[in-house]
Amino acid sequence: MVNADRLLDGRLKLRHLVLVATIAEQGSVVRAAERLRVTQPVVTRGLRELEAILGVELFDRGPRGVTPTMYGAVFVTHAQAVLTQVRQAGQHIAELRAGDAGTVTVGTHLAGSNVLLPRAIARLKKTRPGLRVIVREATPDVLLADLLVGRVDLTVGRLTPGDDGDRTAQVRLYHEPVRLVTRAGHPALSTEGAPSPALAELLSYPWVLPVDQTSLRRELEAVFSAQGLPLPADRVECTSMPTLRSLLLDTDAIAALPMLITEDDDRLAMLDTPLRSVSRLVGVTVARNRTPSPGAELLLERLREVAGEIRQRLGTTGLDMLG
Repeated sequence: MVNADRLLDGRLKLRHLVLVATIAEQGSVVRAAERLRVTQPVVTRGLRELEAILGVELFDRGPRGVTPTMYGAVFVTHAQAVLTQVRQAGQHIAELRAGDAGTVTVGTHLAGSNVLLPRAIARLKKTRPGLRVIVREATPDVLLADLLVGRVDLTVGRLTPGDDGDRTAQVRLYHEPVRLVTRAGHPALSTEGAPSPALAELLSYPWVLPVDQTSLRRELEAVFSAQGLPLPADRVECTSMPTLRSLLLDTDAIAALPMLITEDDDRLAMLDTPLRSVSRLVGVTVARNRTPSPGAELLLERLREVAGEIRQRLGTTGLDMLG
């Protein structure tokens, strides 16, 4: 059994963590040496030192390189987290010395991406023009992985239970209904006084659905199933908002989107067909055991401000709390 105290007796160095993370990233001792600009024997010796300290083998050697063992996979994850903390510590010090300069990286996906986040960033930049804001759009699973290893400071979007609650915390901001969206002038839009089209009547149109294994996709599948309906046969599955929007504008496609996606866009319209069981809890996700950078703290303050205004417009109650 590995004695945890041995990791703090002075033999374990930061270079060991850099070395093991680089080997795992490169999948080869030779490539790791090239990346670190040292000789292969230096990398091999460092790895043996670390394995002696831990008392376990971290990598299986093969003809095509190395792969982490069960112990190696666990240790590499922790090594990457420690290195991220060290880099962020240096970044935070630099930001404090530079006053309003610095960088904050935020990840987003659909919900919150067209109203909440842009308005919060615009408000932040008015008071902190020197703060660099980087926005990365990706699917929720990719954003969660980036958050946990420190590639993004926080994520903005839909909150769902069980998103690695042991390592993340959520700031719940507002509930946003999900509505069926089309282009303005779509033939399915109800004329004044006419009844809303039933979901079954919309199956003859093309649809744009979220990709499989996403929360919204599962909820939509449940809506169709509850009415005894199959998913639309004529469908495109995508998570790219620019592609989705173009499909809506250029065809008779229908998509289920957060209501605010259509905000200030007179080329899009909402169908009256209800999706009562589908809504989105929108908020911010942060890493639980990582101190936010000064820039991230400032952005979070602006997100709370804008979310309060959105709640008033949507007529929802306050949800701002950390969980």
